[in-house]
Amino acid sequence: MKTFLSLLGIAGLSIFAANAQTSYGLKAGLNLGKITNYDSQKFNPSYFVTGFADIPLAGRFSIQPGISLQSKGTKFVDAIPNWDQTNSEPYASSLNVMSIEIPVNAVYYVPVGTGDVFLSAGPYLGYNLSGKLKNSKLNSNATNSRDVEFSGNNKMMNRWDAGINFAVGYKLSNGLLIQAGYGLGLTNLNASSHSKDFSSRTINFGVGFQF
Repeated sequence: MKTFLSLLGIAGLSIFAANAQTSYGLKAGLNLGKITNYDSQKFNPSYFVTGFADIPLAGRFSIQPGISLQSKGTKFVDAIPNWDQTNSEPYASSLNVMSIEIPVNAVYYVPVGTGDVFLSAGPYLGYNLSGKLKNSKLNSNATNSRDVEFSGNNKMMNRWDAGINFAVGYKLSNGLLIQAGYGLGLTNLNASSHSKDFSSRTINFGVGFQF
């Protein structure tokens, strides 16, 4: 955690020290989420919105600190995180978590055609704002949902998350960009002794504009 906070502090100082070449951008797109340690999952489609600064360092390298609103989760069939230990029937279930993330990515640009191919990677620190677990019994039409609890005696998930982002994309000379990426969660998000430990895994596709 100290390493992540140090990286964020360095990124913040870099913004203030950056010259006029610093540019800013906004990107948004589709998240396809799953979690580790559970079988019978399907991707849970959701979204992300990210604002970022692109700070040139040397040559074709840049650093990109940002702030991102992320919706993640997964879908299960008869393999849900059974936090209360009361489910006895097969369920179709979905887990959705909304979080704020602060990524700090290193970016390398390669001129191709009228723009640049870019490769990026770096750590992120996340804070889970809210979550919802929705269950539907497969043998009936009954459904129920509950808010994910992040504190108290019935705590289900941890607030803090951290991991590494990877992305590849193409940026046109006019600033328009497209990308595909992967978010590798490294922390255990489970906070209940009734469930297995798990981390997030997210594939994303996005479009954006760098001013």
